[in-house]
Amino acid sequence: MSATERLYYNDSRLLEFDARVVDLNERDDGLLAVTLDRTAFYPTGVGQPNDTGILGGARVVDCVDAEGDGILHVLQGPVPKIGDLVRGKIDWLRRLDHMQQHTGQHILSAALVKLFAAPTRSFRVLENECEIDVALDDPTDAHIEAAVDLANQIIWECRPIQIRHVNSKEAATLPLRKEPAREGELRVVEIGDFDLTPCGGTHAKSSGEVGVLAVRSWERAKGLIRIQFMAGLRAVKDYRQANRTARDVAALFSAGRNDSPALVTKLIEENKKLVHRVRELDELGCRAEAEQILNEARLEAGYRPPAPMIIAKVFDNRDVDSLKHLVFALIAHANVVALLASRDNDTARLVFARSSDARGDMNALMRKACEILEGRGGGKPDMAQGGGKNVNELAEALDAAVSDLKFET
Repeated sequence: MSATERLYYNDSRLLEFDARVVDLNERDDGLLAVTLDRTAFYPTGVGQPNDTGILGGARVVDCVDAEGDGILHVLQGPVPKIGDLVRGKIDWLRRLDHMQQHTGQHILSAALVKLFAAPTRSFRVLENECEIDVALDDPTDAHIEAAVDLANQIIWECRPIQIRHVNSKEAATLPLRKEPAREGELRVVEIGDFDLTPCGGTHAKSSGEVGVLAVRSWERAKGLIRIQFMAGLRAVKDYRQANRTARDVAALFSAGRNDSPALVTKLIEENKKLVHRVRELDELGCRAEAEQILNEARLEAGYRPPAPMIIAKVFDNRDVDSLKHLVFALIAHANVVALLASRDNDTARLVFARSSDARGDMNALMRKACEILEGRGGGKPDMAQGGGKNVNELAEALDAAVSDLKFET
């Protein structure tokens, strides 16, 4: 079977075409894939996702490049027969988005090379943003912003973008930004007097169609610099969302959008101080609470020294730090074992501890309790903590710990 003629190679704006079905294949997922003699559907490749659209009366949900065996069009809906003439229609907004991202990547990558001799090692169009991994030494925000400024300058100059087909010998004489990945005839994308690189993806007809390019963030990743960016419609949508978020935050402070960062910083610092103060007060409160719990337990059980005092209690919505404060206050008394638990939202939390003169292996008790809670935990013989997701079994886990402790002592 001959390879599929790739119409998108010569015209990325070709959205409708006629073709003949030359093969059918059933996939492992049960869907059928159609091979055509010619297609404008772009298959996933070179970091760019596939096109979607309509083929005959079916929906094209994926395109797979089978190289010498052609392009497979994965269909949902009525499947044509081998030999049928069908009409294909590309989803324009998805194609435009991918053209803008891919062309924007060429421009940004070229800018990084021209300014900092930093080649792009890989490129990915993701659902919400794009990523390039760049060999950039000593990156700074200023370096990234300079590359973005140059890229946008090229975009707004509306430079022409042309496709050239050259052989390996001709390619060797061209100032290509990156080395070709294969031998033979090459498809080269040229962005007027700025970038020249081999590529099989879909691209705009001029740099101006990219609209605008913006970088969201950058980080170090696997010895390279990973830059997250977006172009065109994605950049506009992201600005709208970011602006809406900024205005909503500003409204909470009854302030202007640009005043929000300073106000948020102030609020965070105030919150840190309040949290610290709350922790101090919680410790004081836990000391009084511990006295009350021990007195009630002594009266209820008719406690007589030197028998060990076992305190087992379950609380609602109490965080682990507060549980620890109460545990420490309890075991400050002689011969006390504290088995405390909390239903903290959808999580069960446990803190087990004993005073220095009490008996019992808290680590062993904790591990068994966490098995019941489908979680994990551990510690030392005198103190352990843990938790799990099986909140409904919290009482059972605590009862098991009490029973084991009584048996042990």
